[in-house]
Amino acid sequence: MIEIDTKEIRKAVLCGVLTGKDAGFEKRMDELEELSKACGYTCVGKLTQRLTAYENSTYIGSGKLSELSELMEQEEADTVIFLNALTPPQLINLTDVLAAEVIDKTDLILRIFEERAKTSEAKMQVEYARLQYMLPRLRGLRKNLSRQGGTGGSMSNKGSGEKQIELDRRVIEKRMSELRKRLEQIESGRLTQRKRRASSGLSLVSLAGYTNAGKSTLMNRMISEFGGDEQKKVLEKDMLFATLDTSTRRISPRAHRDFLLSDTVGFIDDLPHDLVKAFRSTLSEIASSDLILHVTDCSDEEHMHHMEVTRETLKEIGAAGIPVIYVMNKADRIYDPESLPIISGDRIFMSAKTGAGVEELCNMIADRLYGELISCDLLIPYKDSEADHFLSVRAEVESREYTAEGIRISCRIARRDLRRIKEYIRLERQEKT
Repeated sequence: MIEIDTKEIRKAVLCGVLTGKDAGFEKRMDELEELSKACGYTCVGKLTQRLTAYENSTYIGSGKLSELSELMEQEEADTVIFLNALTPPQLINLTDVLAAEVIDKTDLILRIFEERAKTSEAKMQVEYARLQYMLPRLRGLRKNLSRQGGTGGSMSNKGSGEKQIELDRRVIEKRMSELRKRLEQIESGRLTQRKRRASSGLSLVSLAGYTNAGKSTLMNRMISEFGGDEQKKVLEKDMLFATLDTSTRRISPRAHRDFLLSDTVGFIDDLPHDLVKAFRSTLSEIASSDLILHVTDCSDEEHMHHMEVTRETLKEIGAAGIPVIYVMNKADRIYDPESLPIISGDRIFMSAKTGAGVEELCNMIADRLYGELISCDLLIPYKDSEADHFLSVRAEVESREYTAEGIRISCRIARRDLRRIKEYIRLERQEKT
């Protein structure tokens, strides 16, 4: 069930236009309803229309627009939510004709992000995306604000008694400039953290996938099984966009080397481009990972489409070339739980909720990160203590001897890690784990 903010539930009518062939249109309308619930609206009606192209001025045809107005009056709805992004003229014209609050899917997602953002970085990223969205739509949005009884978010009025905030283009651009500088400072600190983490020798594994696929559930299961500290668990709820902030935890599998597991914001169809840009520094955590766990709710009939959306988003943030393991989560809903896990190539059908397949997933992670090992004899000079530490973390050290010449080490190490210690190799032999 999607969690609903009961502080204020407002009536809304959903409206979408189907152009051409779109087998997933009804599903996208259902998803829009889930998003509206997550934002505190209750859906009192849906209106759809088939067109060859959207109407330039009003998105839907004049006859359907009259029908929409009558439906809103009949259901006493004060808001209409459109499936697709509205152009500034469409927003203005629809607001004038309907005399109601008019929002689109982009605006809806922004409002959810505003509500869910907890850290200062996430709040700034969402505010920056909101301002980018507002700039070309100031006139229409001001009309909307005058008709609202109050919605969540720093850019909206919060009650009829509160003075409406007037934002002009100059003020918005100044604020965006301030936010850019502060976010650049945070990104600089993030790069320093990555360098420090890289020197630790721990591999980074990132969780990515469609929103509500079970990424946070998987992270918490990993923490329970291999992380040790239960207080390090992340927020886990059956709701859209429960996680906006990046959380990274150290995982210590019993039979393999430690690695870092990172969880961040989920993806969704038509995720606003401004949001992707604003969250680029956060999402770049995925782009710097050694391995991606692409988590999918395989029980969802649209899961193939969700996987494609995730692939496209990963491509957009520069993470397309990173090795991937496809975690087909919630498989206990479609398979006999006793048969899990089911492993097929780079896919594992499992259940993060029950824990079925977690041990096998760790084996797959270890195989992808360290599958091809090289047995080496090395001589590390005492002055390069970082190389000794690197081997302690990234290699399977079989022996270590302190001599007058330096530290003699026999170990097994992944081929991709050879670069760091190649100059110290005295003998190497390739083998498979």
